[in-house]
Amino acid sequence: MTGSEHPAPAPRSEHPAPRFGTLTVPKASDVLAAEVRERILSGELGEGTALPPERQLVEQTGLSRATVREALRILEVEGLVDIRPGRGGGAFVHRPGRESLASTVQLVIRGQRIRLAALHETREAVEPTCAALAAQRRTDEDLAELDAANAELIEAGDDIQRFLRANVRWHNAVARASGNELLIGFLSALSQAIHAATDLEQFMDAGIREVTARAHTRITEAVRAGDSAAAMRRMSRHVCGFARAAAEVDGRERVELTKPES
Repeated sequence: MTGSEHPAPAPRSEHPAPRFGTLTVPKASDVLAAEVRERILSGELGEGTALPPERQLVEQTGLSRATVREALRILEVEGLVDIRPGRGGGAFVHRPGRESLASTVQLVIRGQRIRLAALHETREAVEPTCAALAAQRRTDEDLAELDAANAELIEAGDDIQRFLRANVRWHNAVARASGNELLIGFLSALSQAIHAATDLEQFMDAGIREVTARAHTRITEAVRAGDSAAAMRRMSRHVCGFARAAAEVDGRERVELTKPES
């Protein structure tokens, strides 16, 4: 090769150089929390099981104490562990129950400022099914609770707040009689919203209260008779009729919930 000669350029590849997107590596605390969460939800760790002490978790996982503490805080916020201080304390498994669902639904209602129309639509979709299932599965105790709740509603007289509490009690009793854990939890979660949506003193006159008590009685009769079709039909007529009538006098657009009392 002479001084004036240059090496031939390398041939170009027919394919472009590969590119990779930015990778997101999960935090170690999230990974540990995910493992413990899965073991709780799968049933491997039962209710009340004590997790290893913090020092042992550090040794077993090879993670720092700060990372282990952060993972436990994540699980505590999710309601999957209870952190108890002092001697005999530590982290204990808490499997999610209806109260977890209620808390989450109420946070969504408050945070999203759910429309009243959406609440009424949800009740119209869910409560007739609760009534139909209740007719199939109700027990003597369920029937006694339905009768007691409706009796309290009638006895409330002009005490609107007592009437509203008894009304919610009756609707929750129908859900419990359905025997469906998700429906029971969901209706329980909606209780505060239902109370807020029905808290209309200018609407809850004697006539409306009488119609409500009569509807409850007829639905209870269908549940007692084991007539699912009638129970569903009567509950649908009840909640749909109430929604339409309330809309005529209720100028609110959103469900306004106050912070639940601790």
